[in-house]
This record gives sequence, structure tokens and C-alpha cells, in this order.
Amino acid sequence: MGKIVAGKTTDIPVGKTLKISVDGKEIMVANIDGQYCAVDDSCTHSGSSLSEGKLEGDKIICGWHGAEFDCKTGKLVKFPAKIRDISSYKVSIESDNVFVEM
Repeated sequence: MGKIVAGKTTDIPVGKTLKISVDGKEIMVANIDGQYCAVDDSCTHSGSSLSEGKLEGDKIICGWHGAEFDCKTGKLVKFPAKIRDISSYKVSIESDNVFVEM
């Protein structure tokens, strides 16, 4: 699929997320202290939108049931039950454009 433009760096301020849709797949892009990362937007527990959750450091916390995922790797950090990790994607910046590589 290649590189997809997620938006401008100004669209994703430090400590914020942005949800994009690519061919029906929803991806969350986060700005963690000036470093951009991207993961699947759907929680593997409930299917809820992670971009509607809370970003704490490099973790995204699902707003429905509190599952915590590492935004850089997609790995499950904390949840009472074992659930699947989410996919992570490479992010690059060119000029002021944020690209997600699919």
C-alpha cells in the first residue's frame, strides 16, 4: 500500500491523537513528545476507538474498559485478561507532512 498522508504535524499537537481511515481500516496517530507513532485504532477487547481514549506518556488507554497499549509497539501493557496486541506502523515526517507506512 505504501505511504499514506495522515496530516500535517500541526494537526497532531504533542500529547494528542488523530484517527485516520485507510481503505476502511482505522489507524490512530499519536504525538508523544514530538515523536509520532501509529497503531490500529480498535481495542482488541471491545472494538472501541482508542483515539477516543486517554494518552498517557507512550500508552493509550481504552476509554471503555481501561486496556493499555504501547503506542510505539502496539503491545498490550496492562489489562486483567489476556487480549491481542494491536498492530503498529512506521511513521515518517517529510517537510511538515506525517506519513504512515502500511
